[in-house]
Amino acid sequence: MKKTFTLFLLFIAVFAVAQQQLTLNECYTLVKNNYPLNHQTELLSRQTELDLAIINTKKLPQLNFAAQATYQSDVIGLPLPNATPLNKDQYKATLTANQLIYGGNQIAHLLNVKDVQLKTAQKEIEVSLYQLKKQVNQIYFSVLLIQQKKALLTNKQALLQTKLKEVQSGIKYGVLLPASDTVLETELAKIKQQFVALISSKEVLINTLSTLTKTAIPVATQFKNPMLKETVTTTISRPEHELFQLKKETVVAQEQLLSKENYPKLIGFVTGGYGNPGLNMLDNNFQEFYVVGLKLNWKVFDWNANKKKRQAALINKEIIDNQTELFDLNTNIKLQQKQVEIAKLEQFIITDLKIIELRKKVLKTTASQLKNGVVTSSIYVTELSNLFEDENALKTHEIQLLLAQANYNVTIGN
Repeated sequence: MKKTFTLFLLFIAVFAVAQQQLTLNECYTLVKNNYPLNHQTELLSRQTELDLAIINTKKLPQLNFAAQATYQSDVIGLPLPNATPLNKDQYKATLTANQLIYGGNQIAHLLNVKDVQLKTAQKEIEVSLYQLKKQVNQIYFSVLLIQQKKALLTNKQALLQTKLKEVQSGIKYGVLLPASDTVLETELAKIKQQFVALISSKEVLINTLSTLTKTAIPVATQFKNPMLKETVTTTISRPEHELFQLKKETVVAQEQLLSKENYPKLIGFVTGGYGNPGLNMLDNNFQEFYVVGLKLNWKVFDWNANKKKRQAALINKEIIDNQTELFDLNTNIKLQQKQVEIAKLEQFIITDLKIIELRKKVLKTTASQLKNGVVTSSIYVTELSNLFEDENALKTHEIQLLLAQANYNVTIGN
């Protein structure tokens, strides 16, 4: 009983693996979530958080400590009777706090630049991940084609096995020649080799997809035919467009930051110290002192360097517009090529169906002739192989059509 129960569980496990299915959209999601490049999105966010924290420290008081001890060869002498000469050795320690009061709102613009740069970098990662879709398409539809070929091969095998039994029966009763079954048995042996080749090819493809998605995909997994969107739309909606827009926003943010570069900066400061002498140079004793004040820094003239930087930024904006235009042009050319390819494959499929219909009629007649000893097994196998090749061509064209439609959707951004 225990052994029976164990075998039952094993059967259930094998059946569950055999029935596992995978869709094209699931593959897209697995690549997007698991591909190592996606990890950079989080790293960029953490890096930017640190950069923003560093920039925000500029709003806080900046503390500077300084200390010095000096000995000088001469000091100021006062022409007064009984005046104590100044010390030639002097000591001073100070702590200064500087607080930015006004800086042309530069910090806010710098924070904005960092924020837009983060979004741009993350969008670049999204674009790179999106481009992996075509690689996924190639693998996915190659597996689909193998599944279709395997199904056709299974049908051919079953048909040959049935025909082999008929021929062996005909040989037994003297209707057919003794060697008539040899050709059929040879063809069945070839089919076993073809099964091995298909299984091996599928294993290679699934291993590649497993590596790409960082997911263990069993070889027995069945890939489902995708339900693709219609390819009638011609409006491009790619993540690259958002990337180009973010690049332009980065240029604008940098130009705004540059516009504040030469603004005056008003800084309040307070310095406290202890030294000998202090602020009173005539007192040779150690004493405490402090200074409070305001500082104004203003770069009045920079030989138009700032203006030229802003002009260069605006040229970058025009370059990005040109890149967008080129991207749309090249994408539209690819879409036109894919539309021609889709139309060609649709015509191929129509012709394939007509050819297969004729092949089936010929095979039916040949099968009847073989049964009655009119033709040899070789002729039957030839006609069966012709039908099999044409059915293979049909399945190949159908999968190629699905692949072309999927690549069209990826190219246009569906």
